[in-house]
Amino acid sequence: MTSNGKPKKVLVLGSGALKIGEAGEFDYSGSQALKAIREEGIKTILINPNIATVQTSEGVADEVYFLPVTPFFVEKVIAKERPDGILLAFGGQTALNCGVALYRQGVLDRYNVKVLGTPVETIIATEDRELFVEKLNEINVKTIASEAVESIEAARKAAKHLGYPVIIRAAFALGGLGSGFCDNEEELDILCEKAFSFSPQVLVEKSLKGWKEIEYEVVRDAYDNCITVCNMENFDPLGIHTGESIVIAPSQTLSNNEYHKLRSLAIRIIRHLGIVGECNVQYALDPESEDYRVIEVNARLSRSSALASKATGYPLAFIAAKLGLGYGLFDLKNSVTRTTPAFFEPALDYCVCKIPRWDLGKFHGVSRELGSSMKSVGEVMAIGRTFEEAIQKGLRMIGQGMHGFCENKELVIKDIDAALKAPTDTRVFVISKAFRAGYSVDDIHNLTRIDKWFLSRLKNILNTAEELESHTDLEGISPELMRMAKQQGFSDFQIARAVWKHDRNDLEQASNEVRAFRLKQGIYPVVKQIDTLAAEFPAQTNYLYLTYHGVEHDLSYHTTKPAVVVLGSGAYRIGSSVEFDWCGVNALNTIRREGYDSVMINYNPETVSTDYDECDRLYFDELTFERVMDILELENPMGVILSTGGQIPNNLAVRLDQERIRILGTSAQSIDNAEDRHKFSAMLDRLGVDQPAWRELTSIEDIDDFVREVGYPVLVRPSYVLSGAAMNVCSNHEELERFLKLAANVSQKHPVVVSQFIEHAKEVEMDAVARNGEIIAYAISEHIEFA
Repeated sequence: MTSNGKPKKVLVLGSGALKIGEAGEFDYSGSQALKAIREEGIKTILINPNIATVQTSEGVADEVYFLPVTPFFVEKVIAKERPDGILLAFGGQTALNCGVALYRQGVLDRYNVKVLGTPVETIIATEDRELFVEKLNEINVKTIASEAVESIEAARKAAKHLGYPVIIRAAFALGGLGSGFCDNEEELDILCEKAFSFSPQVLVEKSLKGWKEIEYEVVRDAYDNCITVCNMENFDPLGIHTGESIVIAPSQTLSNNEYHKLRSLAIRIIRHLGIVGECNVQYALDPESEDYRVIEVNARLSRSSALASKATGYPLAFIAAKLGLGYGLFDLKNSVTRTTPAFFEPALDYCVCKIPRWDLGKFHGVSRELGSSMKSVGEVMAIGRTFEEAIQKGLRMIGQGMHGFCENKELVIKDIDAALKAPTDTRVFVISKAFRAGYSVDDIHNLTRIDKWFLSRLKNILNTAEELESHTDLEGISPELMRMAKQQGFSDFQIARAVWKHDRNDLEQASNEVRAFRLKQGIYPVVKQIDTLAAEFPAQTNYLYLTYHGVEHDLSYHTTKPAVVVLGSGAYRIGSSVEFDWCGVNALNTIRREGYDSVMINYNPETVSTDYDECDRLYFDELTFERVMDILELENPMGVILSTGGQIPNNLAVRLDQERIRILGTSAQSIDNAEDRHKFSAMLDRLGVDQPAWRELTSIEDIDDFVREVGYPVLVRPSYVLSGAAMNVCSNHEELERFLKLAANVSQKHPVVVSQFIEHAKEVEMDAVARNGEIIAYAISEHIEFA
């Protein structure tokens, strides 16, 4: 330690491999923490085996150990490096559990390593359900009636005592792992067996299904100063894990009394527990009264804290790391405004909507039902001036074949009542179907327990959709209706689809016509800043979003430096995750280093690339053709980089090229040649490069002839897809027909190719960087499994 009590060397534990419930948000929070500590001249050591993260890049930490975040390996690093302090709150549940184990084994005492921020005793008190309830009983704060048990027999007794229905939760587990609801002993036995496989302690808890779920992000320093940074409300009632829920910030349906009651309780709790830094308090709130229960307290950064940080512009992880070093809130400046102190509760003049992104279609036989454990692999955050604008943006951002709230022609539902009662990943689109089938707000509320305020706002969207659908051409749409549609978050594509129904196949061209018509009416979006202060104080921030509620831009577009725009990768999904965030951040750093203004467009709250200080201007907005063109027209950049954002930017290449946008790096034509299966295979034939025999799908009969020639198995390959989506090996005719239909659906207007599948083949990859077709650097790797 230095003479002023600050550590000379700090060890930060990362979260390891990405997993459901523990994803890129810990790369973001860990990177911010490392930045905050290095700023103090303190040496940083990071343990994280995840090679795809920004925090394991050169220059973020002083030393990086690509080792498992387990007590055995962490002790080895402590023995070698001899750090003075350790941070446990920035690596999710993995780091927290590891830190608790090191404390209990006496490792931290043995090497004289101080836990910075929240003490370990407090972490244990929030993670051990029995201790947690005892702690909150000391200050008369209500928790859900529950009993912690260590055997199935004890769980049965507890459930009888509490009365069914109950919820089973595993202690020290992440993302609701091993949790679920049970209505009887038979269901309890099955769930307990699963929960005990994750944790030695299981909590049997009285079910409050149907209550509202509310969260507060709270910050406290060692001098007992506290602020609440953000409060959030789940669109879905209790019973669906918060990671599976649509979440709105700030809360929309709480009364002033409810809001302040829960806020002051959160501050009482954090003070009593002795948190130093940041924590998340989750409540169940009775919709019929002001009765509440505390569900849990996370004494660490979480996915909710990443969301709160991005929603408010308040750099939670950065501030939490500084507080861990002993600073008070009054010592620190708000890094976004650079004028106001960090001891300041953010104010929001906009609405934020988080929507989870599932990838359940990639699994066979998986239940699509949502419950108390997480299945979502990523999430999006949409910003608008109204709930309608934000949720429509968000539903487009998840990119699951739906274009906003009303566009669900593909969704077939036999029993709407059953689909509303048993929530799935398509629940919000089922609500749209229900409205169209004549259900009222009250009907849907009774089946879902979703607050009527949210449902009536969704009904507003549907009413506007029906008004648009009553027109057969654009000329009949008044400027008032057009503006209302745009303010409710309708895209040009949605408006085109509503007006022309099924009369046109060229909806891309039709949406261009809507755009031209709308601009002629003088209706265009304006750029607004997220300044954490709701414009109460002057603030120059680079954190931006576009909205149709406004009359002028918050910033002027007269910059001295030419700009380069980087398109991000959107929501994490299987096959597109933190590695594209790493690529985007590196691209932004290079652009800045070369003397250009760096501009990022992305909407993933878990990423480092959407951090306020990673670029000169950050547009937290959609990666649709419409929105990218809005931004490019304002920015007038020197060029656009698509190659670091994965599939979403690549899919825009041809359309951007048609608009004469300068694409830096590989041309749109070359991207199309690689992504279009027919063009790619034909090119290999022209070049005389060996490949398996192939044929483009034109008709099933043609493919049958081809298969008779080459024999099964064959490989179905759609174009312009990510991570092999809808790519399948077929061994018989039934599989072939099924997978061709799936591939054609995913590829849409792009070709599907069927090729001979070579069995027992080695798979070898070559990654290269090239200029004008000449290789500058490369790496060759070999797969252990067969191709």
